[in-house]
Amino acid sequence: MSDAAPPPAPAFDRGRLDRFLRGRLPGLGGEMLIERIAGGQSNPTFFVTYPDRRLVLRKKPDGPVLPSAHAVDREYRVLTALGETAVPVPRTILYTDDEEIVGTPFYLMERLDGRVVHDNALPGFAPAERRAVYLSMAETLALLHAVDFAALGLGDFGRPGGYFSRQIARWTRQWELSKTRELADIERLIDWLPAHVPADDAAAIVHGDFRLGNLMLHPTEPRVVGILDWELSTLGHPLADLAHAAMAWHSTPAEFGGLVGLDRAALDIPEESAFLDAYGAVASHGLRLEPFHHAMALFRFAVIFEGIAARARAGNAAADNAAEVGRLSARFARRAVEVIDGVAHV
Repeated sequence: MSDAAPPPAPAFDRGRLDRFLRGRLPGLGGEMLIERIAGGQSNPTFFVTYPDRRLVLRKKPDGPVLPSAHAVDREYRVLTALGETAVPVPRTILYTDDEEIVGTPFYLMERLDGRVVHDNALPGFAPAERRAVYLSMAETLALLHAVDFAALGLGDFGRPGGYFSRQIARWTRQWELSKTRELADIERLIDWLPAHVPADDAAAIVHGDFRLGNLMLHPTEPRVVGILDWELSTLGHPLADLAHAAMAWHSTPAEFGGLVGLDRAALDIPEESAFLDAYGAVASHGLRLEPFHHAMALFRFAVIFEGIAARARAGNAAADNAAEVGRLSARFARRAVEVIDGVAHV
């Protein structure tokens, strides 16, 4: 919105960063410009621009953080490894744990040219372009999941075995810690999910938040040129990523920007089946989404939204609309129950 407050200025010494970069990246000339990127990134992100070089800096937040949180070294590691593959990612440049430069560890990557679109309806796109974007999104996710992570030296990047069982336990604990009321749908999911974990134990690099708003599209063409925001990446089950990406077909525009209720035929946004087919044509594991995977993704989102509601009630929420967003927990829990009950939505 035009009246939104500008992103806060960097709290670190720009001159110190400028001197560090000139020492590490020979040939930089002219004045350094730095701009905080607005958005929901929990790892502060900045455009760092010289007349002849366009860079992006990601750092840990200032202040105390949990030891395993905001691990920019992990982001740098997976991006660097994937730079050797067909998966479209920004090219990494350097990482440093020297906190004297900007106050925390940070890494630097090349800035991609393109568009980031957060509205799943893709306003301003031609109908044929919308279809192409979604099919490119599906194929890009499949490329990621087809990567031989062990061959890239990422065999220790996470614990792939038992991924869903650990996720169920984690989000159940989180529900108990953050719930602001009793929800029968959540309790049903807590009972149902552990009893329906699929037997396969596929493993892949998973992004953790693969959705349209975390992708860079080509400046003029309807295709993905970069996957962004790798903060939640690990080794896990590929269908967790796929179900997360497919949530748009299981929620309405009022439910965090979903597609249910839109005239998708007129917009030429593919149905979920076409999206999944495009993914399956490139993926190597041969697995298909089951009701469990959809329900798990929706359950996870329900718990996340309940956490937002809890923070709003406690008065320390990060966003002004946290209470409103928090009410989505009940809606996503209902969507998950509808999935396991076989209730279809259009």
